[in-house]
Amino acid sequence: MKLPIFVEKVATARNESQLRSYFMDSAGRLVAAKAWGLDLLDSNLQVNSSELSGLPDTFRESYRELGRDTDPVSLLMLQQHIPVHNLSMQTPQAWRQSKIYQYLFRRYGIEHGMVAPLVGNGRLIGGIYFLRGSHLLPFCDSDLIRVSSLCLHLSVRLATLQIPALSANSAYAAYLTKRELEIAELVAQGLSNREIGIRLGISYNGVKQALKRMFLKLDVSARAEMVAKLKA
Repeated sequence: MKLPIFVEKVATARNESQLRSYFMDSAGRLVAAKAWGLDLLDSNLQVNSSELSGLPDTFRESYRELGRDTDPVSLLMLQQHIPVHNLSMQTPQAWRQSKIYQYLFRRYGIEHGMVAPLVGNGRLIGGIYFLRGSHLLPFCDSDLIRVSSLCLHLSVRLATLQIPALSANSAYAAYLTKRELEIAELVAQGLSNREIGIRLGISYNGVKQALKRMFLKLDVSARAEMVAKLKA
């Protein structure tokens, strides 16, 4: 499946269960992964919902027993809220000597891992991850760009599904013009800048500049955070 098709499915998901289903059915093919998963986190960054495809449940159980502290890739993502893969932070030699590789990944035939954050309501609400075996190439910067786009759309749709519909009665809505509220509504629906521009008859750059002004007015730095604030 190509990314635009997947993004369209994400944007039209009717509920969180359907959104997770779309991800688990197709996401691995977007980055040629052997296995992939999605974790949703509570306010203490503990996993409260987890799904895994491509590996037995014993992998997930073994990961919990080993402990998140042994996973430097996920720890960096949790600390900095950025997508990261094993070779973007460690040499191949250091990675293969890490505890998580020695005691878990190697056991299940996994050679490389990549994780990326899901954000909403001003905080980290989850993460997605992809795993590759030794028969596949390591993850690279182009994979990080691809998964960043994927996370953006997933985060916005999750924010839309997890909180009430965007309301013009929100205290923060008063900070925005009518056109800016129209843009915010389309962002909440998961549309890209290009799609918003087509829908409203304005240029891609016009949408981009409008979002910059809206972020400043609302004191936010991300689309999902903006949507969450307008739905508060």
